Amino acid sequence: MAGTPLSRAANFIWLTARVLEQRRFAYHFLGGGADAVEAALTAYLDEDGGYGHALEPDLRGPVSQPLHTAHALRVLDSIGRCGGLRVERVCRYLTGASTQDGALPALHPSVRGYPVAPFIAVVDDPPSAVLSTGPVVGLLHRNQVWHAWLFRATDFCWGAVESLEKSHPYEVQAAVAFLDGVPDRARAEAAADRLGRLVRDQRLAVLDPGCLDAFPVPPGYAPGEHHFPHDYARVPDSLARRWFTDEEMARSLDHLAAEQCADGGWPIRWRQWAPGTALEWRPIVTIEALRTLRAHGRRID
Repeated sequence: MAGTPLSRAANFIWLTARVLEQRRFAYHFLGGGADAVEAALTAYLDEDGGYGHALEPDLRGPVSQPLHTAHALRVLDSIGRCGGLRVERVCRYLTGASTQDGALPALHPSVRGYPVAPFIAVVDDPPSAVLSTGPVVGLLHRNQVWHAWLFRATDFCWGAVESLEKSHPYEVQAAVAFLDGVPDRARAEAAADRLGRLVRDQRLAVLDPGCLDAFPVPPGYAPGEHHFPHDYARVPDSLARRWFTDEEMARSLDHLAAEQCADGGWPIRWRQWAPGTALEWRPIVTIEALRTLRAHGRRID
């Protein structure tokens, strides 16, 4: 398919995406309005203030979940709407969904009985996880949201991030989201330096896409589910950007650009367990790929 990366992606979005991703694409790349994005996102909002209805496609069913709500906050943040009464309502949901230590589980047991990706375990008394808590806390801090829920959740994230010894890419991404937004910048920089050394020592980032075999996929991940520098440093001012040389980052972005498929969309690298979920994920991944390339100065149009 001829055309620029953006025009090819546009064709893919209009062909396959949910209304929310169509509105997001229009906002980020075509001058669309934030109201339209927020209106589409509201369809996923539950009465308890959280978000459900498979907003995060690997969790099906109508019930609110921390991962859905984190996804909603990322959307609101990306359109400059992460504040006000809408976020007060979200914080009330977060308070009710939290464990005894004040942080969020990766998966709330209310999802039991609905289809869930087989690689996500549903347990009755799930522990708190930086995977779900870190991105939410980081976003709320960066948007200067103040709520009682944040105090204990922030303490949990500091303890979890600063004690990491053996980790995996998705947990590291969540830790970066926390560190990029938390107010104590000196402490965040020190924690990020330590985390960057861990990422390199444990080979959690593919530093040369031409030598994938040198970077083993973590246990439990799908074959080929590698992570690259751009997966951690989505924007140039992320603390994770310091972990990689200019040459390593350039190779990573080259690889990201080359991943665009013939249909105009980007692929998902994790395990595909149902046709519908894979189709819903690809427009999300495509929008994020374009935003990452543009943030790092790559031409997409």
